[in-house]
Amino acid sequence: MRRVVVTGIGAISPLGSTWTDARARLAAKRNLVRVMDDWMDIDGLNTKLGVPVTDFRLPDHYTRKQTRSMGRVASMSVVAAERALEQAGLLGSKVLTSGAVGVSFGSSTGSTDAQMEFGKMILHRSTDGLNATTYVRMMSHTAAVNIAVFFGTTGRVITTSSACTAGSQGIGYACEAIRYGRQHAMIAGGGEELCPTQAAIFDTLYATSTRNDAPHETPRPYDRDRDGLVLGEGACAFILEEREHALARGARPLAEIVGFGTNSDGTHVTRPNRETMAECIRIALEDARLDGADIGYVNTHGTATEYGDIAESLATSSRLGPQVPVSSLKSYIGHTLGACGALEAWLSIEMMNSDWYAPTINLDNIDPRCGELDYIVGDAREFSSDFIMSNNFAFGGINTSMIFRRCD
Repeated sequence: MRRVVVTGIGAISPLGSTWTDARARLAAKRNLVRVMDDWMDIDGLNTKLGVPVTDFRLPDHYTRKQTRSMGRVASMSVVAAERALEQAGLLGSKVLTSGAVGVSFGSSTGSTDAQMEFGKMILHRSTDGLNATTYVRMMSHTAAVNIAVFFGTTGRVITTSSACTAGSQGIGYACEAIRYGRQHAMIAGGGEELCPTQAAIFDTLYATSTRNDAPHETPRPYDRDRDGLVLGEGACAFILEEREHALARGARPLAEIVGFGTNSDGTHVTRPNRETMAECIRIALEDARLDGADIGYVNTHGTATEYGDIAESLATSSRLGPQVPVSSLKSYIGHTLGACGALEAWLSIEMMNSDWYAPTINLDNIDPRCGELDYIVGDAREFSSDFIMSNNFAFGGINTSMIFRRCD
């Protein structure tokens, strides 16, 4: 079976777009949650909190013709992909258009602005405002398609519109395409734009944080006093390559993906199942041919919701044991939905390569109902590990677990 390495990563994140910026903000141990002023007049919306990317701009060399089919989620995703290709040394390469490179990328949904154009048509019974790009900006696979068109890739396109596992399934399915010889390389990951409609979805489930007067105190993953999640946004693209293909052209691998597991609960749309979560982790371990004790760190899904925190932590402890160090980066940037699997995998790889692991912030009192684990709290922790795991669990009972190995 062919080995798969990561040769480039590009990110658009509230923490910043480089590891230097992200690490500095993680080291400050302060989240980036803010009150969303433009949500204040939405009657019935309880949460007013979000984590936007405030510094995103399209590069000057992007033309109107290239971007007219892109909403915000597609724009962020394409820019992230361009940065990843540049780091990998593939930007402008003929291999992109040879059929050897594909795209595996997801988001929960397309851009809300485009959805509103169709909504106005139904409400006002008029097509005024619709244009040839409305559907392309709205469709759930808008990020994947725009990446493929922008860079002219002619390999397979895998679209993963699976909510919180869109990014992690994007990476996992890309890995499988390379392993089994279908592609030499893949652009993989996920993106999401922040929108009050998504906050409203979780609001109706009483799953959002309403600490609107204390944004820096929430979210609180695994904490006894948590009150729900906060939504964020961003995009992250990985360049995955067959190892020999990458080494032959002189690329420097950032990490190797050695294990991927995905399954479904098959029980409830919104309530997670600890048994199938644990099975997903087992599948990833089996895929990597590792034991639970081999995993040196887990980046947890850690949404700060009651059922999610408890089920996930119990599943993780049952498969990996109570000694494994864990932390949730959602305590800093909130839940970025379709982007979270890729963004959190990026940060996990950077932490592994730096021997430096950020704590979960706002975790003051561990919920006694949560699983026994080595929760990293307080200061960041320094240690070396050859294998790390990044887990995500989505609406619909869709579960993913990825294992990365340090590359010398």
